[in-house]
Amino acid sequence: MNHRLMLGPLVLFSCLLLGCSAPQVVKSTLVLPIPMQVSYESELGIARLGQMLNSPGLTPQQRAELFFQRGVIFDRVGLRAMARLDFNRALRERPDFADAYNLNGVYLTQNQEFDEAYESFDSALELAPDYTYANLNRGIALYYGGRPELAAVDLKVFLDEEPTDPYRVLLWYLALQKIDAKSALKSLQSYQVQYGNYDWSWDIVNVYLGTVDEEQLLNRISEESADNQELAERLCETYFYLAKRAQHNGDQQQAEVYFKLAIATNVYDFVEHRYSLLELDLAAEAANPTR
Repeated sequence: MNHRLMLGPLVLFSCLLLGCSAPQVVKSTLVLPIPMQVSYESELGIARLGQMLNSPGLTPQQRAELFFQRGVIFDRVGLRAMARLDFNRALRERPDFADAYNLNGVYLTQNQEFDEAYESFDSALELAPDYTYANLNRGIALYYGGRPELAAVDLKVFLDEEPTDPYRVLLWYLALQKIDAKSALKSLQSYQVQYGNYDWSWDIVNVYLGTVDEEQLLNRISEESADNQELAERLCETYFYLAKRAQHNGDQQQAEVYFKLAIATNVYDFVEHRYSLLELDLAAEAANPTR
């Protein structure tokens, strides 16, 4: 059964929903999922891994793997401090654990510890040169660290692995946009022509290109999502990219609304959820530079 709440064009008052001090306007149809909840399977997985870690006779390799797997579940349910602690424990047990370096770097990026994040991703790639998810995450760190040229290089490596993936195209585009917005738009158009199809996710690209509007995109997501989980995941992704588009267009207020809507899905382990949080932190710092 699908759980969907569809509202017409409206004004969202932050005191009622978004926790801001001034009214904020959503300029298109709004689609809301039921926020994702921690599953029984995740809770059981954390308990079982904890029991296994207390087993006698584990090798450092086995302990590292168990810490890593528990960290992944902690990450999935939004327990960031616990996840980061387990990833660091995994690295202490196994200093050549590329996956743990990669996810530790993600947390360092979210905390704006960019130099340490770069080192963590560098370590992952030294251990596993073809580990393109480390390129993805290092590219994102470079983007938020104010180095878009280097970010674009890493994100292009990730894109080249699967050029038909519109999310990879969009992340690369966001880095290019920081360098040369007109050239970036031409690159986005080129990928849409070459690889675009009728999958709903390409409509996010089409919104950027102006051939689909936000209301059409959100209506399609509402109509085509199979269940609440799919709806929440799709909206987490979509609201992040709509926020980045509003941000580029100079509408920071609208961007903040969309970032908050992405966060409200509770899809904690999605790239778009992680960096919506960082975007709001950065916006707060920009608004209060002396704080």
